[in-house]
Amino acid sequence: MIPGVSHRRRFADLSEQEILALAIASEEDDARIYRIYAERLRKDYPGSAAVFDGMAKEEDGHRRRLIELHQQRFGEVIPLIRREHVSGYYARRPVWLVETLGLDRMREEAEGMEKQAEAFYRKAAAQTADADTRKLLGDLAAAEAGHSAAVGSLTEAHLDDDTRSAEERTAKRQFLLTWVQPGLAGLMDGSVSTLAPIFATAFATQDTHTTFLVGLAASVGAGISMGFTEAASDDGELSGRGSPVKRGFASGIMTTVGGLGHALPYLITDFWTATILALIVVFIELWTIVWIQNRFMDTPFLRATFQVVLGGALVFAAGALIGGG
Repeated sequence: MIPGVSHRRRFADLSEQEILALAIASEEDDARIYRIYAERLRKDYPGSAAVFDGMAKEEDGHRRRLIELHQQRFGEVIPLIRREHVSGYYARRPVWLVETLGLDRMREEAEGMEKQAEAFYRKAAAQTADADTRKLLGDLAAAEAGHSAAVGSLTEAHLDDDTRSAEERTAKRQFLLTWVQPGLAGLMDGSVSTLAPIFATAFATQDTHTTFLVGLAASVGAGISMGFTEAASDDGELSGRGSPVKRGFASGIMTTVGGLGHALPYLITDFWTATILALIVVFIELWTIVWIQNRFMDTPFLRATFQVVLGGALVFAAGALIGGG
């Protein structure tokens, strides 16, 4: 292979047999993706899983018709040609990435897949001079357009209002358990637990650079610790809390953010300016946590205020007393 030279074929250089083989391979890939979606959703979203099962069957039907056409025109042996062999041909997400998508993202991805395939075939048909090839590509474009209509009918058949509402509630609960809850726990830990070391250092040294370094170390260290702790504490299989990796990232990142919020002001060289700004940031952080608890976790406002603001005030006071002692 010569460096810098692409060995992918141009679509314009493909024969009619190769175009048909490419369409067959594409239909196989799309059916496989829809089955992965269905299997991924079957436990929590049976209605949507049934929709993707139906879409996979539609793709199988188109593939069979394409194979029959190939047999009639070119015989039994189908050339091995796939998307990655053709320059400029639309791509699909790798399987490992497809499996991590949420329900809404899967639906959007499926809609995009159908539109992308239809647009490609129509453009290819418009650029083809040969009458038989133009007809073939036009038929494929019509088939892809028919997929979109089939999606609508399948959705109506399997997703009535009650089913859709139930799936939306499940999706919201999953979002809360996988992202909001560990992220909120991380933000609380990062915002509160780092108050004491940061402000103890600040009042003990009155050196903004040293205070920033301590705050940075405390924030990053707490973020790494919280992230690994969350990921290792529960694999999500029995609790239904979702991917431990996602929860670990949510918890670790928000822990780091919570600590950095009141560490970053100490990049300012004037001590009291930095400290006053850090206190303002702490005030905003704590009330943000109260709002998130009340908005997403249904925690009563007064209870959330008592837990977060009072706890933060006590930790800050401990750090200030230790640092000023």
